[in-house]
Amino acid sequence: MRTGTRKERLSWSAIARRLKKDKWMYILLLPGLLYFLIFKYVPMWGALIAFKNYQPFTGFWGSEWVGFEHFRNFFQNPDFFKLLRNTLLLSLYNLLFFFPAPIVLALLLNEIRISFYKRTIQTLIYVPHFISMVIVASITYVLLTTQGGVVNQFIESRGGTPIDFLADPDWFRPLIILQTIWKECGWGTIIFLAALAGVDVEQYEAAIVDGANRWRQMWHITLPSIRSTIIILLILRMGDVLENGFEQIYLMTNALNREVADVFDTYVYFMGITQGSFSYSTAVGLFKSLVGVVLVFGSNWLAKKFGQSGIY
Repeated sequence: MRTGTRKERLSWSAIARRLKKDKWMYILLLPGLLYFLIFKYVPMWGALIAFKNYQPFTGFWGSEWVGFEHFRNFFQNPDFFKLLRNTLLLSLYNLLFFFPAPIVLALLLNEIRISFYKRTIQTLIYVPHFISMVIVASITYVLLTTQGGVVNQFIESRGGTPIDFLADPDWFRPLIILQTIWKECGWGTIIFLAALAGVDVEQYEAAIVDGANRWRQMWHITLPSIRSTIIILLILRMGDVLENGFEQIYLMTNALNREVADVFDTYVYFMGITQGSFSYSTAVGLFKSLVGVVLVFGSNWLAKKFGQSGIY
């Protein structure tokens, strides 16, 4: 008992010495810890209302406990499969078209040898990331509307028939993907460019001596060197399979394309905010989060299974 107490005193004294030695580092760390604690972890307690029939006037503790009733109602809702289909299709298109786009763009930028041109192009493609999605939706409307839109005016000038891009359900998903690529593709290159900066230059020199052209160097040296970064980002992306982003979908949705535009994010908003079904919408959000966690752990396990580096 005395030995255990002595060890505890020694461990606490060691911790105190380390805290005193690196006190400024821990002080700098404190705001970040408080941010995640207050805005990320404490609100997780509110997820319990998914298992209650929450009523604002009775409060959190006074509301009736109903267990998995809201989850059953959600899975039995006729809209469930429509929401699941729309959400998964948008996520699939994002994985197929948006996820590879920053990789390709980073590889192309890496081939530019004149630093002035490279920095200028990087600045231009970073700018859309800082533009509000409201502005992006407004630009899309100005370009594609049938009432004087630039694109439809060009189609008419060539003898074609105007296309109602904004109301046609078949055009909704392509527009969402194109908006995402234009807005976020340049910003997504930052991580890949950082990974490319760490590639050993001697490998390229050896490849040149062996007669490898630029394509062979990219295929056999560049891509394998950033493979671990690509896999890690892909694993993290799997956690957002049921997350399509509320603002963009909401702004591009109208009465004519709602059948393909309704996703879980907008459904949570309409059920929780406009209809006041707080417990039900929380259950839907919790379902999304659980699916994301399962997909992250599952994809990480698969990556490890095939001998690749995962996120842990």
